[in-house]
Amino acid sequence: MSTILHRLRSRRANPANDDGHTGKPAAAPAAQAAIAVPRTRIGAWLSRPMTSFHLIVAITALLITMGLTMVLSASGVYSYDTDGSPWSVFAKQLLWTVIGLFAFYVALRTPVAIMRRFAFLGYGFTIVLLVLVLIPGIGKVANGSRGWFVVAGFSMQPSELAKIALAIWGAHLLAARRMEHASLREMLVPLVPAAVIALALIVAQPDLGQTLSMGVILLGLLWYAGLPLRVFLTSLGAVLVSGVILALAEGYRSARVQSWLNPGADAQGSGYQARQARFALANGGVFGDGLGQGTAKWNYLPNAHNDFIFAIIGEELGFIGAAGLLVLFGLFAYTGMRIARRSADPFLRLLTATATLWILSQVFINVGYVVGLLPVTGLQLPLISSGGTSTATTLLMIGIMANAARHEPEAVAALRAGRDDRVNRILRLPLPAPYVPTRTEALRDRLRRRPNQPDKAPRAARDKKSSTKTKPRKPQPARHPVRSGRPSGGYGDTQRNQGRRARTLEGQRYG
Repeated sequence: MSTILHRLRSRRANPANDDGHTGKPAAAPAAQAAIAVPRTRIGAWLSRPMTSFHLIVAITALLITMGLTMVLSASGVYSYDTDGSPWSVFAKQLLWTVIGLFAFYVALRTPVAIMRRFAFLGYGFTIVLLVLVLIPGIGKVANGSRGWFVVAGFSMQPSELAKIALAIWGAHLLAARRMEHASLREMLVPLVPAAVIALALIVAQPDLGQTLSMGVILLGLLWYAGLPLRVFLTSLGAVLVSGVILALAEGYRSARVQSWLNPGADAQGSGYQARQARFALANGGVFGDGLGQGTAKWNYLPNAHNDFIFAIIGEELGFIGAAGLLVLFGLFAYTGMRIARRSADPFLRLLTATATLWILSQVFINVGYVVGLLPVTGLQLPLISSGGTSTATTLLMIGIMANAARHEPEAVAALRAGRDDRVNRILRLPLPAPYVPTRTEALRDRLRRRPNQPDKAPRAARDKKSSTKTKPRKPQPARHPVRSGRPSGGYGDTQRNQGRRARTLEGQRYG
């Protein structure tokens, strides 16, 4: 090993000399470039064009598999008590997962231009659904909230669709206005008033968990679009104050907050569920009792297959299983922000970063109230908890993120250059279209940059420079930066240059 390291150092120090140990000529420039690539296999794999796409697909498959397994384990007793079959809840969850995978595939094939064209219509449609669900006889009441449509035994929650519609329309609106130069009013109107309408309809149901989730999406859009810190902190404070008021307005929500502040005050009443969840986590220990061997799901822990499924994971799989699940969500967060940073389209950057924040906020809230750090709000653990609409809409949003991964400049260049990718071939996905700023956007950017570039040269110097004759310069060939392991010039370099130009025109919070 020391000999190999010595040869590599000598080649880098004297690339033009022959190798003294072997007597062979020095490596060619391509071989020298190959030496400069990431030294580890993981680093080399992360530098590939389709890594983001493969990561998001693999992590989603692992989360779906773990979610279905834990729903089957946690819902058997409840299903047998309610329907006489231990498979009823799992069968519904499996069916909704299939529907979600279909939505994932549709989102993966949908062109970005189609998403942006129908963004406002989709948001308006969800507002109509939120109004209809409040009408008695149409919307059904479940867990104290009139926020469900029930058709043929299957329930659907329109607030889940409203969150996706707000994220897509908000990203389209903010990206179209080029947030680096937009005024504060252009950033807040009409996005904030339209979001307030949806929030008011969700509060009328009432559903505190979905209200918090919708507020996170709105704040995420404004933050990643470049909202001034002062205004953002003010908006965040207003959201927190509104959440506290809503939490204390209703009797059952106020009881949840009081039981969180004082767990022993009503251990058999409002604090019973949270107390049993902590008992389940304690029983699991480090390695757990074994898959399917938990006792909390035997009617000791209400909603064990739904809101409190993380407690069942901790009991049956132990600290190792719970930590492994959190690591998976951490990898999901890394992949989502990686896609956002590498995207050239400002719409995809805003949408992917906001979707990542939204899903991770639900994970934080759910795990937080299961372990006792937060009051119970009723938000589900994405792709893990039993919940049909939540699973399907989360898969739809992840499908959009996977679509954005295929639209990274290097991924577009590789796919359109004919590079074979097994996953794209199996799924029969169309070639992604490269991002090219429109003529209107380019002209507007040039007009906005002109006032910011004053002419500092004095008039006398300009007159003297114009009167003198300048010698014609010989045309010099264009210099293209050569990256190790990649060809210089061509489609990939063009897309990277477009990505750099687009990034300089868009305010970002994430790098």
